[in-house]
Amino acid sequence: MRRAARKAPWEGRNMSIKRILILLLAIVGTSVAQAEDGKFTIAVIPDTQYYTDYRHQTEEGFPFDARELFFDQMRYIAENAESQGGDIAFATALGDVWQHASQRMTPEYAAQGYKHIQTYLTSLPQIHPDSRVLTVEMPTARRGYEMIAGKLPFSVVPGNHDYDSNWADSRWPEGQGGLPNGMLAYGGLKNWTSIFGADTPFFRKKSWYVASYNGGADSAQLFDAGGYRFLHIGFEMAPSDAVLKWAEGVIKRYPGLPTIVSTHSFLNRAGERRENPAVDFKAVNPVHNNPQDVWDKFLSQNDQIFLMLSGHQYGQAHRVDLNRFGHKVYQVLSDYQGRRQSFVTAAPARANERETIGDGWMRLMQFDLSGPKASVQVKTISTYYKSTASKLPTYSAFYKEKEKPTATDEEFIASDEFALDLDDFHARFAPARSARGDGRK
Repeated sequence: MRRAARKAPWEGRNMSIKRILILLLAIVGTSVAQAEDGKFTIAVIPDTQYYTDYRHQTEEGFPFDARELFFDQMRYIAENAESQGGDIAFATALGDVWQHASQRMTPEYAAQGYKHIQTYLTSLPQIHPDSRVLTVEMPTARRGYEMIAGKLPFSVVPGNHDYDSNWADSRWPEGQGGLPNGMLAYGGLKNWTSIFGADTPFFRKKSWYVASYNGGADSAQLFDAGGYRFLHIGFEMAPSDAVLKWAEGVIKRYPGLPTIVSTHSFLNRAGERRENPAVDFKAVNPVHNNPQDVWDKFLSQNDQIFLMLSGHQYGQAHRVDLNRFGHKVYQVLSDYQGRRQSFVTAAPARANERETIGDGWMRLMQFDLSGPKASVQVKTISTYYKSTASKLPTYSAFYKEKEKPTATDEEFIASDEFALDLDDFHARFAPARSARGDGRK
């Protein structure tokens, strides 16, 4: 039996231990009595680039250190990991860990004939390459993930902001091809693999880190929870056919395990499998697969995949489709990078500036496999507001207009707190039950 979490990420803000424990129980919706066999949580960490951004720290004149919101999230996961007596069995980060590229275009891509043109998008401070990604943002990311290292299995996939270089492709001038701001292109993952590659301290010789490709840009992990062994596969953005072939091999090596896939870009806010038109890897280079390709070629063709997680496109959405075997595949978008109330609160005189942060929001997917019908309760929590979406009175007032302006308050909150009924889970994955009832071996 697991105990309730001992600490909260906002520890040290003059709160008593008793109040902290009460608050944690209210946020996570669990108790010692509930934390029994068959119940566990997966933490989902969406785009964090505005927390790690060097521009969003006090040394650059920002009203607070946004990195602390990122550290709060990671501290929360660490302190609520199963190894620490909590219920988080696995964590998956959905990319855009940091903000900036370190160069405009690598020689490799210039040699292939790609050409850069200046556009509105490439003039934006978050798009313009900056060497401080190497000295500030990447070290911040490493420090954050060091908080959870050794406490639970986890995955990190690269997003477009994590690539070494970016440019505006000269084949799409502004205003042509239905693209008012042109087309952004990205290349190189040396920066990313230096922090999160297969041979880094985070993953080297870890028994749960079972496969990798492209130096760890694509990877696979195993974890035991709720009486089952799970397989997780993390994809780079817009994976190529070669990446999908590698992933097929991973599935063949671990047949029948309930499998979760994470990648940076898959669903948009409308729940469609479409890219952001201005960030379309396949349009720039057809070696890549777009979200619909990934569904057609891989997700729908492998019956053990039941859950797909993504970020990238600001907002939230989820959908359920049947694979070619007639089983459900749940697809969930989580991305809060456009939220900025923490900035407005800290600097009301600067409220008209376009700075965004994320406000500490992340997802908890609370699995209950203890009964005859499995389910997942999806909760959206903020370690900044110390609340869930449904318990923050100002939630809709803060965010609905930008994210789902036509929804009612109830509909908006329901898009961030909902249940997935895994009605065929036990029958579908019976062979994957762990040898011991608690899922540990």
